[in-house]
Formats: sequence, structure tokens, C-alpha cells
Amino acid sequence: MAPSTPLLYAVIGNPIEHSRSPLIHRAFARQLGIELAYEKIWAPIDGFEETVAAFIERGGRGMNVTVPFKLEAFDLAGGHSERARRALAANTLVFPTNPGEPIYADNTDGVGLVNDLAFHGVKIADRRLLILGAGGATRGVLAPLLQEAPRELVVANRNPDRAYGLVEEFSDAAGDCLLSGCPLAGIEESRFDLIINATPASLSAQLPPLPDALIGAGTAAYDMAYGAEPTVFMDWAEERGAHALDGLGMLVEQAAESFALWHGKRPDTAPVREQLRQEIREAAERDAED
Repeated sequence: MAPSTPLLYAVIGNPIEHSRSPLIHRAFARQLGIELAYEKIWAPIDGFEETVAAFIERGGRGMNVTVPFKLEAFDLAGGHSERARRALAANTLVFPTNPGEPIYADNTDGVGLVNDLAFHGVKIADRRLLILGAGGATRGVLAPLLQEAPRELVVANRNPDRAYGLVEEFSDAAGDCLLSGCPLAGIEESRFDLIINATPASLSAQLPPLPDALIGAGTAAYDMAYGAEPTVFMDWAEERGAHALDGLGMLVEQAAESFALWHGKRPDTAPVREQLRQEIREAAERDAED
């Protein structure tokens, strides 16, 4: 009996060397007994569509999409999930198996965040939430967060007009939640139950200007960035008594949502979280020795 041909998937981006998606999806596949090949694909900035077409021609079944191509991935697709339409961006593509069918686009970032918060026991319903930043990361998670029915959600951004724009755009999804925007330097100095850092500040070891009064008993502080060590935002929050979390679990959970979309089976994320955390620690130790 001839061996079966593994299903072909990939993650596409520029740069792409840092991506841990192959590790995650291969771990999911082993767990569920699925024959899968998963690649990293670098695409030139002006060559996304051509690179995707070449991958489909090779038999590709689906793709994860990372920066800077999430907007192009959305535009390339002919069918979209509601969460992709809300985000106006896609991080997951499903390719047609029959000629003439459209590419389908989804955005699993927001549900990945919500599922990671649930994994850690962080409540959203009837809580006060603060999101720092009003860029693509915030746009991708706003609708799934609002679906969890927080009592209040504030979007704070250095340029407040961008925050106000998101508030207006997502007002129809707010329900009973008090949704508002403000300047990053003008956040109301009162306690929030959950503070989410969706700015890129942690990538350069910087901290947005934040008053200590935002942190109180029971506050959770979530940084979408992650690494071998806590981010400066996490350190700031922990020093003031918050429960600090990084975005590694969000990465695994959004991948699990993509995997379920492609294969119809949902993996157990807990062992993959630990595997990825260990891999990041070991990589940091190797770098320190060099």
C-alpha cells in the first residue's frame, strides 16, 4: 500500500524566519494523527499574490498569514468569515479543492486572545477592559472581546483619532458595553480588571506612559508580545500587584483555531504551550552562550 501524501500547509510573511507556526501545527498534527507538511514561505513585499498562487499550484490546502500581508490576504479572498470582515484582515486562508471556488479568509487572532484569557481564568464578562493601541492588533480582537460582554471597554492610543475611529466603527457590536476611546496620556486614573497591551512598545523594550492607578486588586495585565523573559509592560504590572501574562498562549490558541478550520478537529493546546515555552527558553540559552 502506497504511503499517503501529507496535506500541505504553510505560513507566509516577510520576515518569516522567526515564525513558530510550523512547530505548533506539526505538534497539533502529531497529537491528532494527521499527516501534514507545514512550511515557512518568505514572500517579497510586492509578490504576495503570486507567491500564494504558486503554493496553491503545488497543492497547498491552506495558509497562515503574518505581517505584512494580512490586509492583502483579506483582499485576495472571495469569501470571508464575520470576524475577518470586522478586522478587514485575515491571518488564515483556506484554498479551494475544486476549480472556480473562492479562497476563504478568516481571522483567528481575536478568538485566540479570548481563549487564552479563558485558559488562564481571566474573566471578561461584566469587567472593565482597557486596550492600549488602536492599530491592526486591536482591530483584530475588538469584536471577539465585545462578544464576551464586558461592562466597559476603553481604547487608548497616542493618536486618539484612531481610537475614536475604532469606537465608532465597532459601536454596533458593543451591545450594553460602554465603548469609548481616549488619548494614551489621558486614560482615566481608575482601576481596570484587564489591561491589554496591543502596542508594539514591548518589542523595543519600551513602556507606554501609564498611571499606577490603573492597577488594583485582581487586575490582569496581558501583553500580546512574548519572549523568554517578561516584557517591560509585564514587569510594570507585576510590580504594582497585577497578574501579568504574555501573548504566547494567544499564538497557540489562534493556531488551534486555524487548525480546526482546516481539519475539523480541535487540538489540546496545553502540551503545545509548554513545548513552545521550553523551546523559547532553550533558544534564549543558546543565544546567551554564543
